[in-house]
Amino acid sequence: MDVKKIAVLPGDGIGPEVMQEALKVLDAVQSKFNVKFEYKHALVGGAAWDDYQTHLPEDTLKICRESDAILFGSVGGPVREQDTDKWRGVEVNSLLGLRKAFGLYANLRPAKLYSSLAFASPLRSDISEKGFDIWVVRELTGGIYFGKPKGRTGDGETEAAFDTMIYSRAEIKRIARVAFEAARKRRGKVTSIDKANVLTTMVFWRQVVEEIAKEYPDVEYEPMYVDNAAMQLTKNPQQFDVMLCGNMFGDILSDEAAALTGSLGMLPSASIADGSFGMYEPGGGSAPDIAGQGVANPIAQILSAAMMLRYSFDMVEAAEVIETAVERVLNDGYRTGDIWQEGGKNTGTSEMGDRIVEKIESKNS
Repeated sequence: MDVKKIAVLPGDGIGPEVMQEALKVLDAVQSKFNVKFEYKHALVGGAAWDDYQTHLPEDTLKICRESDAILFGSVGGPVREQDTDKWRGVEVNSLLGLRKAFGLYANLRPAKLYSSLAFASPLRSDISEKGFDIWVVRELTGGIYFGKPKGRTGDGETEAAFDTMIYSRAEIKRIARVAFEAARKRRGKVTSIDKANVLTTMVFWRQVVEEIAKEYPDVEYEPMYVDNAAMQLTKNPQQFDVMLCGNMFGDILSDEAAALTGSLGMLPSASIADGSFGMYEPGGGSAPDIAGQGVANPIAQILSAAMMLRYSFDMVEAAEVIETAVERVLNDGYRTGDIWQEGGKNTGTSEMGDRIVEKIESKNS
């Protein structure tokens, strides 16, 4: 029997709750597809602090190195006034640390508005009723978040802070190819997001992406300024298939696209390296205000597990079974609080996981 080793990092807040449901779903997949998942749990983020005094312990990194993929929950524990310094940068230290340690340079964030959830979108009904299915491909290990130098200088009225946006030709080429390859398997269009009318880095970005576009004559290519892209997402999201973005612009636009679906609790993501290794995590945060109440939406975590099956384990059929099960449960009217509407079946975290497992185990899946 094939054995897949998974590093399970539940994190903080609702992370452990939604992770439990994702593992339920993976257990159902084990039975249905004759595969064995070996789970190795580890601490990360605020959950690691008390034991390790760091948000990304070496023990956690060791478990990740020994695994075939990382299934990540969420980080960003409760910020208490007396612990401001302790908690500051939880997300930066753990997530960016993992991305850097494993060369996870490509972030894939699907934003899909299900027809049964059109009511939950903040878009006008004539726009949301058409639905949309967008992939944001975000470069994850370069750009202004990692560029050097950065810091502060001077004092008083002359004090200033600075960051450096920098991209190499190699970094742009490899993320562009991820986007064009993804588009080939979808609807055949890449929209590359930049600010080439202002930033020298983005002039270079556009030039390199245009070079790569010539390698894919079967894929439609369109450059678009980031401010226009932000507007077009709200006016006509259906025009987008794959959006190719640098680190900062991708960070912002992927959250905007996710919000248009009605809830961050619905959106999975994958952060991948060359080869099959990747980290899979929900798009939403740790939501400490509802942690422990059993009301969090586990769908994003479950769909992140499906992405892991697809991209790290090449289990496409199993991934599709999970994705279909989620859609069938939504079509049946089951809703956690974030996507509930009058007349819907108000469902808690655990029940939502159970309903999805039932669909996976059914003969029609």
